[in-house]
Amino acid sequence: MASSIGSNIKLTIFGQSHSAAIGMTLEGLPAGIRIDFDKLEAFTSRRAPGKNAYSTARKEADKPEFVSGLRDGTTCGAPLTAIIRNTDTRSNDYSELKVLPRPGHADYTASVKYGGFQDYAGGGHFSGRLTAPLCIAGGIVLQVLESLGITVISRIASIGDVSDDGELLESTANKPFPTVSDEKAQKMQECIASAKSEGDSVGGIVECKVLGLPIGLGDPMFDGMENRIANIVFGIPAVKGIEFGIGFEASKLRGSQNNDPFEVVDGKVVTTTNNCGGILGGITTGMPLVFRAAFKPTPSISQKQHSVRLDSLTEGELVVKGRHDPCIVPRAVPCVEAAAAIAVYDAYLEYKKYI
Repeated sequence: MASSIGSNIKLTIFGQSHSAAIGMTLEGLPAGIRIDFDKLEAFTSRRAPGKNAYSTARKEADKPEFVSGLRDGTTCGAPLTAIIRNTDTRSNDYSELKVLPRPGHADYTASVKYGGFQDYAGGGHFSGRLTAPLCIAGGIVLQVLESLGITVISRIASIGDVSDDGELLESTANKPFPTVSDEKAQKMQECIASAKSEGDSVGGIVECKVLGLPIGLGDPMFDGMENRIANIVFGIPAVKGIEFGIGFEASKLRGSQNNDPFEVVDGKVVTTTNNCGGILGGITTGMPLVFRAAFKPTPSISQKQHSVRLDSLTEGELVVKGRHDPCIVPRAVPCVEAAAAIAVYDAYLEYKKYI
């Protein structure tokens, strides 16, 4: 399985949803970085399960245990490895999935690819549970970026047909529901509650901005900033689309409308608009880097669904057991921040070679 990413820093994620532990190894971090563990715990807790009515009832502390790469809380140059022990698993809830795959999940494709030897409990290595170690790595890298004057902020842009109001200008991390508008936050929660009451689920969009970037990160063609970010963001389960700047809306405009005019402000070249999302030719412009990631509805729902039995190739019906989020979007917000941070820092380390 391709569970590693990065060139200048390399992230590897390991484990399964119901294995003894999950974890990550981050290689390439400079020695001498002191980690603020309180800040890291605050960041990872935003993704943790079992905290409210719109997340899974599975309860995990998600407290990382560092087993290498640190000396007295400071990186020592060795690969940094941390694990999270799984403590609240109910693998029996998933026993029938070996032969009766869930619609919308990787159960069927994994069974074919791995000859039936895949770990299907909780989704195995395909589970959103694997975003917990992603957030460990991302939470650490966010601290490094902050020391460089680079910040990553995000919000829930929409859930179902309810969209947030206002512009994302500051972090929503300390809000109980990460939107700009508290009124729209309430409506989004009502949308989730409605889907949950019907044994269903709902998806949404997360918007992310990276502020304080220098001009020049990224490359043309295959190592552009869009490529780098999309590569890791699509590693978050349930992401089905990504757009930068105004994204698909640009296809409806003329060039005269879509182009971002240049001007000089305080001796610096900036753009009067930011339709490009802070990236031109794969390279950062110095304006805020803006992108949005679309998440599908959680496929594990309690409604009866049509499937097939792989052992007899006959039709069957499935009622998914276990504990699942009626909407994964609120818990996905820090995951998107983590992904963006890792992609940006990887590009930053390469950028430093040329200045």
